[in-house]
Amino acid sequence: MDTIAAIATAPGGAIGVIRISGKQADAAVEAIFRPASGKQFSVCPPRMLIYGTLFARDGRTIDQCMAVRFPGEKTYTGEPMAELQLHGSPAVLSEALSALFAQGLRQAEAGEFTRRAFLNGKMNLMEAEAVADLVAARTMEAAENAAGQLAGATGGQMHTLRQELVGLAAHFLAVVDYPDEEIEPFFVQQAQSLLERITGQLDVLYQSYERGRILREGLPCAIVGRPNVGKSTLLNGLVGYARAIVTEIAGTTRDTIEETVRIGPLCLRLQDTAGLRDTADPVEKIGVERAQRAAQTAGLVLAVIDGSVPLTDEDREALDWARQAPKALLVVNKCDKPMQAEIPEGFGYVVHVSAKQGQGLDDLRQALLSCAGLEGTIFDGGVITNARQADALRRAAVCCTQAADAVAAGVTPDAVLLDVEGAIGALGELTGEDVREDIIQDIFHRFCVGK
Repeated sequence: MDTIAAIATAPGGAIGVIRISGKQADAAVEAIFRPASGKQFSVCPPRMLIYGTLFARDGRTIDQCMAVRFPGEKTYTGEPMAELQLHGSPAVLSEALSALFAQGLRQAEAGEFTRRAFLNGKMNLMEAEAVADLVAARTMEAAENAAGQLAGATGGQMHTLRQELVGLAAHFLAVVDYPDEEIEPFFVQQAQSLLERITGQLDVLYQSYERGRILREGLPCAIVGRPNVGKSTLLNGLVGYARAIVTEIAGTTRDTIEETVRIGPLCLRLQDTAGLRDTADPVEKIGVERAQRAAQTAGLVLAVIDGSVPLTDEDREALDWARQAPKALLVVNKCDKPMQAEIPEGFGYVVHVSAKQGQGLDDLRQALLSCAGLEGTIFDGGVITNARQADALRRAAVCCTQAADAVAAGVTPDAVLLDVEGAIGALGELTGEDVREDIIQDIFHRFCVGK
């Protein structure tokens, strides 16, 4: 493979890093970097920062910087690497890249460093995808889960399960090739037990995907209710500052207001909406239509009522919209006043708050975590966060279930073998041991340049 280079740091920082990977890494840096010690860069101690002068392609001095070399195969990509640590000026970084390209290097594509690590056997495909999750993590829990996967918490487990299935398939294949050899009853029971155990492990991981998707992407959450029940005050309370305008005038909020709030591992994309009611005001009517759309598309709806007054028809209409959401939570606001509203049915989570006084907001945050399914979850790498992995797990589990049922029913070994091989193939897609090139291309295309 040719030698690649890319800027590996975000713009605007005090320090900028250029990563280089490939056989010509040392030679390329040596051509544009002169260590202050007078030694050649290629004979400097490995994995040690070397101070020196960096030159442009025409020989002009462009920076006083640090460089480090990583020879051999014990590197991130599994091939020789080097890094230049420069001052973060975009002009300096661009000029340094240009000087490297003049030495025959080329610009690295998005995700190409990690792709080389995968192709060179430094990590499996699940671990490579964890790198992208780690870079994109918006909460500490998301980062911890990605770090666990990068360390092999799930990929290693899938490789072990695949090897167990390979051993099972080898036995069934031997029986198919030598039909006169009958399968011993003890082995049949053992095979069924193995398949059921693997199915259970796969199903646990597959069931974690919904939580993992929320952990990775966040959860869109619409706050709905009739006018003046305290929706905007509730948004401000959760956000921690006066994000939305609050007045006693009904219909103050006429458009959706969006804000992101982090509650532990949950990244909540809050939408404050216009009060749901019939109105002749054309502008407010548009706001009501947008509120209805927000309720239809949100993953979670906070239905807010004023607990200090009886429910109205407008309340009931808003509650009906909320009940249609995948997840819904009822917020009974103004609990600092005498309770007069009847608590409506159909909500698994009901929280009493006074958004204006700040009462009950901690209870609401806890209920939001529970409603999202993230309360009590351990994020050690055992939570699946992307659809590709979830689909492969589902297919592998289905194949294992079918194989176990076939063994129990006394089906011929060749039929059982088909399902076992299907599970092996699905797990191979998961870890990258048996996956198409177009899938690999799509995975690494989503990475950032320099990683």
